[in-house]
Amino acid sequence: MVTLQVQTVTFANIEAVIFDKDGTLENSTDFLRNLAQKRARLIDAQIPGIGEPLLMAFGVQGDTLDPTGLMAVGSRRENEIAAAAYIAETGRGWLESLNIARRAFEDADHYLKSRPPSPLFIGCLETLKFLCDTGVKVGILSAAPTSDVERFVKYHQLQPYIHFYQGVDEGPSKPNPILFLNACKALKVNPSATLMVGDAQGDIDMALASQSAGCVGICWNTSRPNPLKGADVIISQLDEIKVLV
Repeated sequence: MVTLQVQTVTFANIEAVIFDKDGTLENSTDFLRNLAQKRARLIDAQIPGIGEPLLMAFGVQGDTLDPTGLMAVGSRRENEIAAAAYIAETGRGWLESLNIARRAFEDADHYLKSRPPSPLFIGCLETLKFLCDTGVKVGILSAAPTSDVERFVKYHQLQPYIHFYQGVDEGPSKPNPILFLNACKALKVNPSATLMVGDAQGDIDMALASQSAGCVGICWNTSRPNPLKGADVIISQLDEIKVLV
């Protein structure tokens, strides 16, 4: 167990730290915006006029991605259902709407599959290595599909520092506490000895519902801080997480 100091807040007896991926470790804003635009264009090609409303639903406006929007914090399944709901409003049946959305999402994946994962935020690798070296177990818990999380870990060669990673596939998504509890179980640690670090309200709510050791919110874009209610502390870079000797 270690004691972590984050700004003026101290977290004692910490055995593990679980990180969100998108917006926390991975600077994926551009990729998520491009993916949303591709999905919307593919659906709009079949149902003209639906593209712009879909982008708004995804949280994309022009060249900006809403960090609290569906694309940024929702799972793939949640985005599919939202897209299908807009399609269904055009008079199509629900199953047909789901199939149209699913095919468009699969086609968008195909177009963008050759792109490498987005870059790490500055200092992420050093923070993960430092925590691991001090004996802290490190996990990643993302709303992205597990295959995307695995690709991210392997591409950035994080395997030596990551003891567990998990995405959201067909099961529950954030902020369902079962995700955090299962991650703690896999890491063989108690939630009360585990710290959560994330950039979205779902990360904070999930950790609070799990009775975690604490919640650290992160907002890399300090000009537009996220309103992370319930976070014990909000940081602007990961090297603000320090181990007290």
